[in-house]
Amino acid sequence: MIQYISTRGNKERKRSAQAIIQGIAKDKGLFVPEYFPVLNKDISQFKGMNYPSIAYEVMSKYLDDFSEEELNNAIQKAYDEKFEEKDIVPLSEKGGVFFLELYHGKTAAFKDMALSILPHLLTTALKKEEENREIVILTATSGDTGKAALEGFADVKHTKIIVFYPSEGVSEIQKRQMVTQQGQNTHVVAIKGNFDDAQSGVKKIFNDALFNEKIQKEGFILSSANSINIGRMIPQISYYVYAYAKLLEKGKIQEGDKINIVVPTGNFGNILAAYYAYQMGLPVNKFICASNKNKVLTDFINTGVYNINRDFHVTNSPSMDILISSNLERLLFHISGGKSYIIKELMENLDKEKKYELPEFMKNEMRMFVGGYADDQTTLKTIESLYKEESYLMDTHTAVGYNVYMNYKQETKDETPTVIASTASPYKFTNSVIEAISPALKGTDFELVEKLQQLTNVRIPKSLKDLDKKDICHNVVIEKDQMKDEIEKILMNK
Repeated sequence: MIQYISTRGNKERKRSAQAIIQGIAKDKGLFVPEYFPVLNKDISQFKGMNYPSIAYEVMSKYLDDFSEEELNNAIQKAYDEKFEEKDIVPLSEKGGVFFLELYHGKTAAFKDMALSILPHLLTTALKKEEENREIVILTATSGDTGKAALEGFADVKHTKIIVFYPSEGVSEIQKRQMVTQQGQNTHVVAIKGNFDDAQSGVKKIFNDALFNEKIQKEGFILSSANSINIGRMIPQISYYVYAYAKLLEKGKIQEGDKINIVVPTGNFGNILAAYYAYQMGLPVNKFICASNKNKVLTDFINTGVYNINRDFHVTNSPSMDILISSNLERLLFHISGGKSYIIKELMENLDKEKKYELPEFMKNEMRMFVGGYADDQTTLKTIESLYKEESYLMDTHTAVGYNVYMNYKQETKDETPTVIASTASPYKFTNSVIEAISPALKGTDFELVEKLQQLTNVRIPKSLKDLDKKDICHNVVIEKDQMKDEIEKILMNK
């Protein structure tokens, strides 16, 4: 049975159910599988299989303490009619690439792919481990994780969910999606700060032994819906395997052909899932990591130096407005050969000096990764260009990915078939998309949703229709150093 261990080297060994409940290791490290399982089938045998079937084939290798019935039950509940496309994740060939459309779920962003199943994995894990305390899901969000987690956990028995988001760091539509969320167990809190402040605050709370002991005495246990939770990251592996199977099915590649995978990313979880798929046997040529002006990952991939001593930029692709990429720690553990003492030292350097540099042998292991970035104006021009040429509408994050890929292709002449993770509906960032394709149109984000639909005939996601008419359920705003106090207030009904 596969065990999960910490990236920072303590002696904890957990089954997947235990790791999902706990969320983060006691030494502040992240849980990783002690080895990479491989796919039992040749990938060609996945041709013609639907998404839930492939998801089972992938996830069962990592969650092997879940019975077949338990895992299939979670998968069937997750990937059902709440997705507006029958295929769950359509693969659209446009502009010389294949866009893997991950945004057809209930909140119109890729986070639905994992956060539709995490509540079911967690509640199953609680039963398996005979855990009677109430789970409190703490989540920091740069926009999309928050709503997807709220939607997934709303009114789930024996859970509460508290989402922290930067008050000025999300789009108006993202904000409205969160603050209108219904559910007796849901709590949404804005902080005066940026996403890194929210994420760092949540991590500190997880690692505060005295605080955790205090709330456990009150019958609560903390867990996470961020991709620091292995139960959130593992489901994301499935859609890369599914994309490869679809390319085979369409005759776009032959079995064994390598593909490039492009991911616009800030917290590194989505691209890490692609790396896990590669370790399971998916043929990959390059992982292309696309950033916006907060290009800490681009600089890291190109130099081996991770340095957050830099200005923080608020951009038109806000879900990537991140300087501390949590999931990178997992990749570093793997490319170090599991040398947790190195990872611990690197993370301590990041805490103290706000930077670290990889040893040479680890820099060499990064060769499969390519880094690039696009600023706001380039992002808008990219949206405009592909829409004019192919009538294909991208959101700002996907446009960052497409631009970085096109630059890579021009520089390298690499003709490898390429899949781009399309991470959000263009309607999530309507203001920017309208600015790109028809700047003369003016209005609020909500007025522009209707105008964009009239202009492009692209269907508005059901979850975004009449969003501005929904009642506000959450209006708490706090200072970034008040997060722990707010959690106590919520849990203890102060």
